[in-house]
Amino acid sequence: MLRLMRRWQNDLPQPCPSLTPGATLGALPGIGGAAIMAALHSPCQSLCPMPRPRKPASEILIQLGPPTLRHELDAGHGPDSLVCGVDEAGRGPLAGPVVAAAVILPVAAEAPAWCAGINDSKKLTAAAREALFDAIRANARVGIGISSVEEIDTVNILQATFLAMRRAVEQLAADGGPAPVTALVDGNQRPVGLPCPRITTLVSGDALSLSIAAASIIAKVTRDRLMTDLALAHPGYGWERNAGYGTAEHRDAIKILGVTPVHRRTFAPISEQLALNL
Repeated sequence: MLRLMRRWQNDLPQPCPSLTPGATLGALPGIGGAAIMAALHSPCQSLCPMPRPRKPASEILIQLGPPTLRHELDAGHGPDSLVCGVDEAGRGPLAGPVVAAAVILPVAAEAPAWCAGINDSKKLTAAAREALFDAIRANARVGIGISSVEEIDTVNILQATFLAMRRAVEQLAADGGPAPVTALVDGNQRPVGLPCPRITTLVSGDALSLSIAAASIIAKVTRDRLMTDLALAHPGYGWERNAGYGTAEHRDAIKILGVTPVHRRTFAPISEQLALNL
């Protein structure tokens, strides 16, 4: 019986190791207000790591699979209620414009065969992006918007991104087709001034929505081509390789060659270099 009692005691939930006598929740490392409120109801479950239940294999496959038309169809994508996907490329670089794209895929219950391979542009090779760029341009309605370095430095990168997105959606109407009713936008920030009656933001949208993924490819390839052209006019910075991002190669070149007219002067590494040159 004593042996059974000991086994029973061992099976009981053990005290949370973080909650030593006299300790307060607020004193524990990494514990904020929301965690404190949760801990008041179940301290050990809230503050101690617990095994997570396994997810069904079907759910895991859905999460790991390629983008689909589910979000477009949920938004009512149809002849009289078109849905476009919107994404950008180039918010983080030290040089060059920010580019946005808007894509309306053909109305269909399932993705057409030519969409095979469309995914978040960051998951694709340069060669795959180039091939898919041509396929998207040939089979879908595409709008492209660009905000210049001057606009980025004037209104800030976020507002310049919204401006490029607005221009991309506006360009969709230039082909004479109906304007989109709903925009699915990558990220969690609702673009200001987007000319769509309905706007839905999707975190990791380029991995979930086929039209956003297509837009990410159009924006990425367009910007990479622009940076390759700019590299010819401003050699030595490696933009044909780094697309203007702050790589070691690019930062070293800024120190040696200086700041060009297409560097973003409001970005810290550039403004710091300009201050050194005063």
